[in-house]
Amino acid sequence: MSGKGTHGSSIGTTTPAEHPEKIRNVALVGRSGAGKTMLTEALLAATGAINRMGSILDGTTVSDSDPSEIHQQRSVTLSVLPIVVDDVKVNLLDTPGYADFVGELRAGLRAADAALFVVSAVDGVDVATTALWAECERIGMPRAVAISRIDHPRARYEAVLAECQDAFGSSVLPLYLPIRRAGTITGLLGLLSGTVSDYTAGAPRPVRRPATEAELSGAESARAVLIEGIIAESEDETLMDRYLGGDEIGLDTLIADLEIAVARGSFLPVLATSAETGVGVTELLEVVTGAFPSPVERGLPSVTARDGQPVGPLACDPAGPLVGEVVRTTIDSFLGRVCLVRVFSGTIREDSTVHIGGHASAERGRTDHDSEERVTHLQFPLGSALHPAPYCVAGDICALTRMSSAETGDTVSSRETPMRVTPWEMPEPLMPVAVQAATHGDEDALARNLAKVAAVDPTLRVEWNAETHQLILWCMGEAHAEVVLDRLRGQGVKVQTVGVITPLRETFARAVSARGRYVKQSGGHGQYAICDIEVEPLERGAGFEFVDKVVGGVVPGQYIGSVEKGVRAQMQKGVSAGFPVVDIRVTVVGGKAHSVDSSDAAFQAAGALALREAAAASRIQLLEPVSVVTITVPDGSVGTVMNDLSTRRGHLTGVTSVGDARSEVTVEIPDAELLRYAIELRALTAGSGRFRRAYLRHEPAPSNVVTDSVTL
Repeated sequence: MSGKGTHGSSIGTTTPAEHPEKIRNVALVGRSGAGKTMLTEALLAATGAINRMGSILDGTTVSDSDPSEIHQQRSVTLSVLPIVVDDVKVNLLDTPGYADFVGELRAGLRAADAALFVVSAVDGVDVATTALWAECERIGMPRAVAISRIDHPRARYEAVLAECQDAFGSSVLPLYLPIRRAGTITGLLGLLSGTVSDYTAGAPRPVRRPATEAELSGAESARAVLIEGIIAESEDETLMDRYLGGDEIGLDTLIADLEIAVARGSFLPVLATSAETGVGVTELLEVVTGAFPSPVERGLPSVTARDGQPVGPLACDPAGPLVGEVVRTTIDSFLGRVCLVRVFSGTIREDSTVHIGGHASAERGRTDHDSEERVTHLQFPLGSALHPAPYCVAGDICALTRMSSAETGDTVSSRETPMRVTPWEMPEPLMPVAVQAATHGDEDALARNLAKVAAVDPTLRVEWNAETHQLILWCMGEAHAEVVLDRLRGQGVKVQTVGVITPLRETFARAVSARGRYVKQSGGHGQYAICDIEVEPLERGAGFEFVDKVVGGVVPGQYIGSVEKGVRAQMQKGVSAGFPVVDIRVTVVGGKAHSVDSSDAAFQAAGALALREAAAASRIQLLEPVSVVTITVPDGSVGTVMNDLSTRRGHLTGVTSVGDARSEVTVEIPDAELLRYAIELRALTAGSGRFRRAYLRHEPAPSNVVTDSVTL
């Protein structure tokens, strides 16, 4: 930081770190287009990890190997890009900026010990970035802000700085101010040191010199606010009194207090950067290595033993018990399953045998699972490139290739003392996409490769709907669905999307009587069963009732249950549109039997026929599923969201303030209106809206829904 010497750099991405104190894990967070990838490249180029700017973007060095990402030219996956600065290994975790890939972002936060928010000086702060900031604040993640693209013709640094302070809080303060000469930013003024980082020479690192009087003019107020902000977070309670009393606080004291406050997340520095010119890159590296916490300073996630019992607090100690977590999984055609692992405790060594354990996840169809695998290939990642390594110590991140069972979220531990890390919270996918194999011959390939795609993507939920006979992919949004389909097609699977069918229910609109007659005589033993039934509708949610009112034994007692079986079987098949029948009472009132030809099977068939005959004589009402939906939105979007819900046949049940200028809107709404709501809510709220849903009941469907068979 200001006042320190310029950091040296070296290429050392393939060398294992020896001590956790010499590691920094930093997640780069920000909206798409904020400049995260460009800034990452500038940091890599400044430290010699890549030869030139642009090699990530053009794919010549460390581009992501995901074909969907290359095809779509957008970052959709978590990438780890390590650099070495003054013997400190910095793992830069470049996270996606698209809302559809928040699962990858949360994986990056799990692997990181600090977050660098990249905010464009052109576009400013959006509501999605504010929501991500709040998420980091909730988990106590130390943060800093890099205002990027400060040399863009439409850059508005001062205004965006004010936006950051308004959105993120008063503890967000700049360490440097840009210096302009003839309209061009040529350097940065260090507010603490009073020195200038001069980038006019065009060298990778700036020349440090004392600021001139002209450069210092106008910076007194910003410097005073910065010093007061640092002192307010100081552990020395006498410092503020001394400062207000006129004492000059030493630069070393201010920098030391600044670094402590940043590491514990109570002070949030702002840096001005330009990836194109390199302005601010050196200063950013100083903050990352000097102020961001090492893994030793951050608490570890909770861990349980194999039997679920809590394990005592673990330390980030290379000599401790092995505990790591798979934060990302990919499938490579040559390397097989590649698992990105953050090591929290212990050391992973090549040629060792480890335990792989995972928690049950009902929504993803996973049960608790355990296996043992040999670490045959341990490597350090540089984007999609991998470099062999003999071991990986606590606090570092490595890649294990050719793994057969590990999935994202699984725990890697020693086979002697298996453990499980409590999984991080994953977002719920809420946009259904129905898919099918393009040809009958592709069905096996679809099932096989879909299992692989689901194993590497914890935000994807695969469901076979037995009622509609559709394979449903529950995705985060359109972009996520496109990536999933591209991954399947990249495996040679011919797959196509079809309209999602909402599973309806059928019920009787009025009471009716009917007879089921199943009589067959074809020589030899025949089939004979006749039953008379009455069907009447029940209130919604009442289910099914079966009543026996047969008198005189016209239907023998042993066949009453057969009639019920036949009725129930027909209810599952449906009587009109092929959907299950619900909320009816069926009463058996009479019938006939034969002493020789009657049987259980015959009366089951008669019961089914009787229900079909009753349906033909009555009006069948189709019922559609209705869910209770809770939508969390900024207060300013409540009116817009409520107006939209009214067009979706929603029944508003309440609006509640939940703090932080956000409200929860609760509504009952048909499922047919929610198929694309994940996308539409995002558009209505500029990406800040969230919702969750739960099945409530079935209600009569309007005529247009019935006519369209709810295929959308």
